Amino acid sequence: MTTQQRPTFRRRRLGQRLRTMREEADMSLDKACVLLDKSRSSLQRIEAGETRVDVHLVRSMMDVYDQFVPDLVDRTRDALKPGWWVSYGIKDMGYVDVETEAAVVRELTLLHLPGLLQTEGYMRALFELHQLKRTKKELANDVAVRLIRQERLVADEDPLRLVALVDEAALRQTIGGPKVMRAQLLHLIGMTELSTITLQVLPTGLGGHGGISGSFIVLEFPDPHDPELLYVSYPTGSTHIEEVDEVSRARLLFDHLCSRALSPADSLALIERILGSE
Repeated sequence: MTTQQRPTFRRRRLGQRLRTMREEADMSLDKACVLLDKSRSSLQRIEAGETRVDVHLVRSMMDVYDQFVPDLVDRTRDALKPGWWVSYGIKDMGYVDVETEAAVVRELTLLHLPGLLQTEGYMRALFELHQLKRTKKELANDVAVRLIRQERLVADEDPLRLVALVDEAALRQTIGGPKVMRAQLLHLIGMTELSTITLQVLPTGLGGHGGISGSFIVLEFPDPHDPELLYVSYPTGSTHIEEVDEVSRARLLFDHLCSRALSPADSLALIERILGSE
């Protein structure tokens, strides 16, 4: 399923909670839709997160299912609000939607550095290389969104933890010219001092490895009821994967690559050597 076809993360999470409530009440979909004065298809869409649900219906559900969930009304209100990124022209159903709700991001990159670790000069150069040409406003919006995302790495409340696994080739690719790349490598060194960031490099000497077929991201959420999610981008779009087996295999691969990569200290030393050789 492509990102354009998916409901927002908050709406899907709310729908899953409403379905769980109904199932815990041992109530069938057919019985519930009669008691709630909803069609079967309408209730199915609500539980799938495909349809907006207001606080009045959610309160009725708690009454019908004889369950009270303290934060459910607040979650409903949150699910109705547009994401902060919408005002920048970013679609609701993309990556920013899920990263905003995540607690931990585990990202493997091969030929460029993770967006959360990029300088403005580096990200601008990358955006300009993209096959889809941006207007000046679109470019400014994309840069602004990426910089806002980075703020969570240093936030006092609800900080985001990043585990970045980077192929050495990404450190040696000259994106935006030598001056931009030098600033980017210096920025990386500074970012590794943050407690929220773990950076490891897959060295060239490692040869082939299990992640060579493509970059991917595994996102972990603070609520234990929200399973990990696998995000994979490709030249014409991207996909979210929630199937437990597939996500589990991706997580195992990521952990395996971390065990083969340079340690954080040795990774930092490699970046410093690359800088020194310029």
